[in-house]
Amino acid sequence: MGAGALTICHNEAAVQVKEDIKKMVQMPVMRPRSVAAKHNRLFGAPLPELVERGLTEDGVPLVVRRMVEHLCEHALQQEGLFRVNGNVRAVEALRQHLESDEDADIGSDADTCTVASLLKRYLRDLPQGLVDTYLNVICISLECGDEASCSGLREHLKQLPGDHLSLLRYLCHFLTLVESNQQDNRMNAHNLATVFGPSIFQ
Repeated sequence: MGAGALTICHNEAAVQVKEDIKKMVQMPVMRPRSVAAKHNRLFGAPLPELVERGLTEDGVPLVVRRMVEHLCEHALQQEGLFRVNGNVRAVEALRQHLESDEDADIGSDADTCTVASLLKRYLRDLPQGLVDTYLNVICISLECGDEASCSGLREHLKQLPGDHLSLLRYLCHFLTLVESNQQDNRMNAHNLATVFGPSIFQ
């Protein structure tokens, strides 16, 4: 290829680059989807953020209330509740459904294993965990075998931020209700602690 041909190729390439740059400059700047999704997220959002967005009731995230109310209505007698995992795709689809519409209803026909799995996922996804590392160590070191130890444990838990404490109380009330139906669901206190301990005490 001669020098003239090389010059022509070089000039054509330069013109093409200039045209591509013009198009890029004229394109509207799009907000990254990850940023928008992060703002609208319910799962993985810090509890104070949900409070600021008005997505809590008495300190408890509305999305948690929806899942718990669904399980109370449809799954308290279900054997192996929380031990049988829901389908991964179904769990993700339900998460997206709830995050796409903050007022979305779970629906009476939703699979209870899917809802139960999503509730566990919500707790695991909390950025700082429900009980922080410092209190985690204290709670593990205390054995709640007598009234004095239980009283000390309660006092330490009161050091949690208000929104964390509200959610913990709500969950404990719900899990007590689940445990009261252990004759049917086979989920006694030990089984529930095994399932929820790692999610609550991160």
